[in-house]
Amino acid sequence: MTNSSFDRKRGERGRVWRDLVIAYLFMLPMLVVKILFTFWPIIFGTALAFATVNIGRGFSLEWVGLKNFEELFGFGAFAGRGPDRDFWYGLTNSLKYILVVPVIQILSIALAMLVNRTIPLIGLFRTAFYVPVVTSFAVVGLMWQWMYDQYGPINFMLTSLGLMDAKNPTNLLNNPVIALWAIMFVTLWKGLGYYMVLYLAGLQNIDRSLEEAAVIDGANRWEVFWNITIPGLKPTILVCSLLSTISAIKVFEEIYTMTRGGPAGSTFTAMFFIYDKSFGDYRFGYAAAAGLVVAVVSIIFAAINFRLTRGNQNA
Repeated sequence: MTNSSFDRKRGERGRVWRDLVIAYLFMLPMLVVKILFTFWPIIFGTALAFATVNIGRGFSLEWVGLKNFEELFGFGAFAGRGPDRDFWYGLTNSLKYILVVPVIQILSIALAMLVNRTIPLIGLFRTAFYVPVVTSFAVVGLMWQWMYDQYGPINFMLTSLGLMDAKNPTNLLNNPVIALWAIMFVTLWKGLGYYMVLYLAGLQNIDRSLEEAAVIDGANRWEVFWNITIPGLKPTILVCSLLSTISAIKVFEEIYTMTRGGPAGSTFTAMFFIYDKSFGDYRFGYAAAAGLVVAVVSIIFAAINFRLTRGNQNA
C-alpha cells in the first residue's frame, strides 16, 4: 500500500470520527434532557419499588426487597391478608378504560376522512375539532362537571326525551354505575381531534392514483376503503392504537379533576391509587411498586396491540 492511499484512508477515518463527534455534540442537549427526565426517573422509580422511604429521616431509603410486591399480590408475609383489593380494583377500572380505544380509533378515522376534503372553510372545521386537544384538563373537567350536573344541559336533554325523571334528576358523576362511562366519554371527546390529525396525515400520504385505479376497475366506495385506505393507514393505526391503549391504562387527569375516585370508589383507577399512596399516605416505595406493575401491564397490552396490528399489516 502506497503512502498516498494510506493517508487517504486515514483521512477518511478522521472525517468519519469528526462527523460522529459533531453529530453527538448536536444531540448532547437532548440526550441530557432525556437522561434527566426519562432514564433517571425510570431507574430511580424501579429501585424505589424495592424500598421504603423514611420522610422523617431526611428522605432516607430502606431496602425491603420484595415486601412491597408481597403486599400488593398478597403472598409471603401478607399471605393471610390477601392481595391489596384497592389496587386490583383500580387496575380493573383502568383496564375497562381500554374499551375507549377501538371507539376513538374508528371515530377518528371517520372524522379524518370527513375533513380530508378541499372545500371552503375546511381548515376552520379541522381547527374546531382540535380545540379540545389543546384545552387544559382543568378547564375541560370543570366544563363537563357542569354539563353532567343535576340541572345541567345533558340532564335537561335526557329529561326532555323522557329518559330521566324530570322531578328527580341526578348528577351523572354521582351515579356509581354511570360515572366511569361518563368520564370515558370526556376522554373520547377530548382525544378525538388528536387522533384525527394523525389519521389525516396518514390519509394524505396514500397515493391517490391507487384509489382512482380501483374506481376505474369498478370498485365501490366500501371496496376502495377496505382494500386501499385501510392498508395505507396500517402504520398510523398501529401508532394511534398503541398511544391510546397506554393512555387508557394510565388514565389519571380525568379522574383527578372530575371525581377524585368517587362516587363510592367507582372511578378509582390504578394511577389514582398510586397518587393516593404517594401523596396521601406518603408510601412512596409501595406506590412505586404499584407503578411498576402498571408499567408491566401496559407493556403487555402494547405488545399484544402491536402484534395484532403488525400481524394484519404483514398479512
